[in-house]
Amino acid sequence: MRQQIGDEPDPAVGDEVVAVVAPHASILPGWFPPIGRNRLPSVDDMKISILGTGNMAAAVAQAWIGAGHTVTIAGRSADKAAELAGRLGAYAAAPSDAAAGADAVVVAVSWDGVPDMIELAGGSRGALRGVPVLDCTNPVDFGTGAHRLATGSAAETIAAQATGASVVKALHLYAGQMWLTSQERPRVVAMCGDDEAALDVVGRLVTDLGGTPVAVGGLDHARQLEEAAGFVVSLYGKGVDPSTAIPSVG
Repeated sequence: MRQQIGDEPDPAVGDEVVAVVAPHASILPGWFPPIGRNRLPSVDDMKISILGTGNMAAAVAQAWIGAGHTVTIAGRSADKAAELAGRLGAYAAAPSDAAAGADAVVVAVSWDGVPDMIELAGGSRGALRGVPVLDCTNPVDFGTGAHRLATGSAAETIAAQATGASVVKALHLYAGQMWLTSQERPRVVAMCGDDEAALDVVGRLVTDLGGTPVAVGGLDHARQLEEAAGFVVSLYGKGVDPSTAIPSVG
């Protein structure tokens, strides 16, 4: 059961360093026209369920609510989900109810908590079948930037556990707080997935955050995107701005 709590959005929520700003990138074929936080929102009011109650979940939830979408917060702790929903003017629900009626489900928990959360959401029982699932997790060591999986990717792991879900990898290179601040240059969000309809849904959500989505291929590209996050993390650990390590093109 979903329960709406509160009606006023909370001020900007801080974010731990679980993702970092990506360097400037040129627009690639297949990009979606940007809308942006301070422009008109999408025509459709989408129903978005977020699995997670941390800083990333809070920030993107606040931004999407501001863009006119309906957001449900689902967490392993019902109390934390209710508290966050109350601060943001969102709905609260148990993970098992998150997929019901949702246009998209967002996985926004630490990597260690992903298998348990997908199971609570009914992934192995087909509850996410046909639902666009946005994976913004980072399965990297935040000390070294090394990928924590020997093979494959977090997104592919989620797809294997969540039977029939249309998984899209996106948003993992940016801290959620960045979507609550003004921007002077385009924030390109590289994403990948096997389902065109799911890519379109996630693309529209990215534009409503103020980003420019760029589809770089199928879900088999997810490890490449996750390794990019590790590369960025490793540079930050050495006190280097990652954008200075990427040559400008065009």
